[in-house]
Amino acid sequence: MDAVKLQEQAGQRQELFIALYKKVFPAVAKYVARCGGSFDEAKDVFQDALLSYYEKTAETGLSIHNSDSAYIYGTARFLWIKRYKQAAQSSFLDESLEANTPTELASVPDENKLLHFLATAGKRCMDLLRSFYYDKLPMTEVAQTFGFSGVRSATVQKYKCIEKVRETVKQQALTYEDFLK
Repeated sequence: MDAVKLQEQAGQRQELFIALYKKVFPAVAKYVARCGGSFDEAKDVFQDALLSYYEKTAETGLSIHNSDSAYIYGTARFLWIKRYKQAAQSSFLDESLEANTPTELASVPDENKLLHFLATAGKRCMDLLRSFYYDKLPMTEVAQTFGFSGVRSATVQKYKCIEKVRETVKQQALTYEDFLK
């Protein structure tokens, strides 16, 4: 290829990246912030997702069946969840290594306080959350048990139940320490 074509392709690629950044980054930043991440973490996750998108489409010639924006957003969410789990796991290990005294080991959440806030979501939500998290029922069975039209409906309802509890905790400005015995 001649230099003009390469320069033209680079310009098109740059325009595409700018358009995708303007279109998708605000949603990624909002998601990461909602999950407790910082703006810099959102930028890192977005850039990794954009790089993944570029590698998949340009180098392998893969065609994205959904929209480019949806692919990048989904990849960013996946990368954030992966990063969040790794950070939580390493901080848990660090904390458990530091906890040498029995009093530190005894600081576990108070079940009654937790149940109280779960109950604020309502009996049906409590039953649904218990079925999924405690009884470990698959979502197909949860959907059948609660009369949902499908797995997607059950998943959405589970999310809404969790959001009810989060909203209650948020309104009362509670922290993790408020749930300790």
